Amino acid sequence: MKIHNAPSSLYSIALTSIDGITPIKLASFKGKKILFVNTASKCGYTPQYKELQELHEKMGDKLVIIGCPCNQFMDQEPGDKKEILAFCTMNYGITFQLSEKLDVKGSKQHPLFTWLCNRSQNGSMDASVSWNFNKFLVNEEGYLVGYFPSGTKPLSEEMIAAINK
Repeated sequence: MKIHNAPSSLYSIALTSIDGITPIKLASFKGKKILFVNTASKCGYTPQYKELQELHEKMGDKLVIIGCPCNQFMDQEPGDKKEILAFCTMNYGITFQLSEKLDVKGSKQHPLFTWLCNRSQNGSMDASVSWNFNKFLVNEEGYLVGYFPSGTKPLSEEMIAAINK
């Protein structure tokens, strides 16, 4: 994939943690790869949380995973922040970062997903979030280098190869 200079910086986008208060400072992840995943607790792909946690543990400081809960696909993330966090920790032992619930498409699309989905902003590709557990990989320099649809498992050869590239 050819990477062009991104017109806008990923690192300038504001993101808030699942607690609704603590900022997730993307600039603090410069020099690390970041995997953004739109998540949901009541989806057929929800078991991917397990592989995401395993990936988080396997990659350590090499990869930052940020789960972004979203309720835009058949209301499959209806919970509030406390319910989402409790579900993720009790059922999957999640220790990677979770953002507050946000929109990944439409008129209220969060600026992060506007950046991830538009070549005019990310300098790399256009993408469309079509369901839960779409994955976006950003390299150490802050460039979007990969998009993986829901069916791509976090521990798949394809994902591991992209992360290790």
